[in-house]
Amino acid sequence: MTSPSPLSRPHDGTPASIVRPPASPPVLPVVPRKGRSASIWLIAVTVVVLLAVAGYFLAALGPAASIAGMVLALIPLAGVLFAVRLIDRWEPEPRSLVILAVAWGAVVAVAIALGVDLLLTLVLGRADTPAAEALSSVVQAPLVEEFAKGLGVFLIFVTARRAFDGPVDGVVYGALVGAGFAFTENIQYFAVSLIEGGATQATVTFFLRGVLSPFAHVMFTAVTGFALGLAARRGLRAGQALGLWVAGMAGAAVLHALWNGSAAFFDFFALYATLQVPLFVLFVLGVLALRREEARLTRARLGEYAAVGWFTAQEVDMLATPAGRRAGIAWARSLPGDRAGTMKAFITEATALAAARQRALSGRDAAAARDEHVLLQRSVAARAALFAR
Repeated sequence: MTSPSPLSRPHDGTPASIVRPPASPPVLPVVPRKGRSASIWLIAVTVVVLLAVAGYFLAALGPAASIAGMVLALIPLAGVLFAVRLIDRWEPEPRSLVILAVAWGAVVAVAIALGVDLLLTLVLGRADTPAAEALSSVVQAPLVEEFAKGLGVFLIFVTARRAFDGPVDGVVYGALVGAGFAFTENIQYFAVSLIEGGATQATVTFFLRGVLSPFAHVMFTAVTGFALGLAARRGLRAGQALGLWVAGMAGAAVLHALWNGSAAFFDFFALYATLQVPLFVLFVLGVLALRREEARLTRARLGEYAAVGWFTAQEVDMLATPAGRRAGIAWARSLPGDRAGTMKAFITEATALAAARQRALSGRDAAAARDEHVLLQRSVAARAALFAR
């Protein structure tokens, strides 16, 4: 029998019971990146072309004007990217593809347009007459620029089909490519305005391009993206989608020509108010309609899980509808510790689960069933974290 230590104290109270340590939380699986990330070859091409485009701008405009133009161009770009993020909030596209889409528009599409313009100038001479300038603005620019931008959307469609689910994704990719193109084009316009007319002319140019028309290129190229989104929803392969792609670019070129023609042949402000604003309103309504259709599909696919007990009918309404999502996030904020972030993760995982199931049902993605299994585990884990005590 051991004697008590002289340093010990009598046990006068009852200590708290020692509970077993909790089990380590399981490591959640992730969806494989193959077919859902930017092609390394497209990234390499974009980086190489970036060096050439940057050198051209610095040589043509000078460092000071180029930097000032870029700072001004960042303002409308930020607004456009925020709007696109709202469209793509609950099933966001992979970050590498978002960056590639913007970079393609800002770098490669611009380089293609500049290259064609240089080639035509060498062959036909500079467009220095009003008729030649009008032809360049209303015919050449829409056709060449929409092809250059549309090529980027098509390459994303071909190389990242598992992240190209339908019309909403197509509109997002097209809008991102258009936003990138407008960014670089704005750098040129703002810099030239500063060089030729100082702050006054630059302010007017900024108002026309950065305030009145920041979504012009976004709207044009979104038409191409919408067409490819229809091809994705129908499960068409790259070759089968060529017809829809060309039709989408034709629609984008018509809108582009109409926009440029309003400045070349008509009273820009009168046509802006009577035609361009209504077209933009129709574009916004079209995007809302597409999101409503995506919500319907999400509700239908999650409803199939609810039918076998994975979710409740009330959870499906909360996860799939805008009103339900708002109500769910507001409720999560009232929980101890403010679990709005956890609720957002639950909504995002469940929305991705519905999209994966839709791909599996279409038969166009052999790996969709595996994605479905992974996303179901992640959705269940997110719900468990939401209700954890």
